[in-house]
Amino acid sequence: MGRDTIADIITSIRNADMNKKGTVRIASTNITENIVKILLQEGFIENARKHRESNKSFLVLTLRHRKNNKKSYRRNFLNLKQISRPGLRIYSNYQRIPRILGGIGIVILSTSRGIMTDREARLEGIGGEILCYIW
Repeated sequence: MGRDTIADIITSIRNADMNKKGTVRIASTNITENIVKILLQEGFIENARKHRESNKSFLVLTLRHRKNNKKSYRRNFLNLKQISRPGLRIYSNYQRIPRILGGIGIVILSTSRGIMTDREARLEGIGGEILCYIW
């Protein structure tokens, strides 16, 4: 785990999904808990529970998978892309928040009122830092 917690979350979930793992364990921070809460609300993951081991807290996520036995090549069900990173922050006002796949995917933003999806930010009329895209 490095210093960029959002990249660590995205990479862990993407790798577990590509390797058809049922669960993934990530470090628990306020940012990760808020992002996982959004993933649960939007239905991208099945379950999340908090686990504690020797003074460290972890989140154990249960991933959702599509069953596709007809083809040997399986397209990833969960696509995640980090946008802002420590060296380059990307900000947007509420009118210019991008729509992913015409509204099927979500954009996770860090706003002055907390971490929220693009739909919530548009409804409240606030912009912020674009953390990642999920579709």
